[in-house]
Amino acid sequence: MGPIMRIHFLLVRRVPPVMSPVLAEAFDLLGRRGFEITTGIAEEILQRSDLLRPEHDLYVLKSHTELSLSVAGILHAQGATLLNPYPACAAAQNKILVSRVLRANGIPAPDCWITGDFTLLAAIVRQRPLILKPYMGHRGQGISIVRSAAELLRLAEPGVPMLAQEHIDGSAEDLKVYVAGDEVFAVRKPFSSMSFTAPGRPCKVTPEIRDIALRCGRALGLGLYGLDLIENSQGAWVVDVNYFPGYKGVPDAGALVARYIEQYAAGESLLAAPYPLSQLNPIGATTVREWSAR
Repeated sequence: MGPIMRIHFLLVRRVPPVMSPVLAEAFDLLGRRGFEITTGIAEEILQRSDLLRPEHDLYVLKSHTELSLSVAGILHAQGATLLNPYPACAAAQNKILVSRVLRANGIPAPDCWITGDFTLLAAIVRQRPLILKPYMGHRGQGISIVRSAAELLRLAEPGVPMLAQEHIDGSAEDLKVYVAGDEVFAVRKPFSSMSFTAPGRPCKVTPEIRDIALRCGRALGLGLYGLDLIENSQGAWVVDVNYFPGYKGVPDAGALVARYIEQYAAGESLLAAPYPLSQLNPIGATTVREWSAR
């Protein structure tokens, strides 16, 4: 038997502080398969940034906080192996960057604008409603839906860069798509500000949704990731992408996650780097209206 492979998970604080059932199952399975599993929450550890060195064979980033992402960046710079790779996580966390990558790869996504002055959006919101999102936001935090210039002008100036995304009317349910390698799953759940806490109900993955999901992963260089989609009579639109989601509602999610991590650790699942910005082709971009006309 060879040396034991050490896997360290960078986790996020949970309230209440109870382990995710999906992760608990994955940890148990990986442990029984001979891996040494350790965990840590960056916000609960005092570390010297200049002395931080890779000590594990594989790091798994399961936190979207800026501190965790910064720690992952330090480890990456020193040659640590991360799942998902740090450059892919950094790209996926930035909604402004993701909006460009998706459209440049022909993935159906809403029109988006960026500015530091909300008043410049007045002419646009008179034509169509907008969703304003913090560029590094997570779980729907800080989002505003604006349907008129008057509503826009009442907003306080944000403390962080914002993405203005076209609001697309869809069904009353969210479509959450979860991917592990080339396996794609989907759940539906009623839309609400707290819908991320609900598991949803499994649903069929159509060939169109599967294609969209896998192209998102290739474009961003992700292996464990999720998508939020809006559906209407014209098709499905990707409105958000996140690395290593909760996989709530996915059958046997813990086993699915453990299997992918084991394959990645063994070098059996390889990921491309995020799509180079220098090669993004604006001619290949697809707007909501262009996609609907197909």
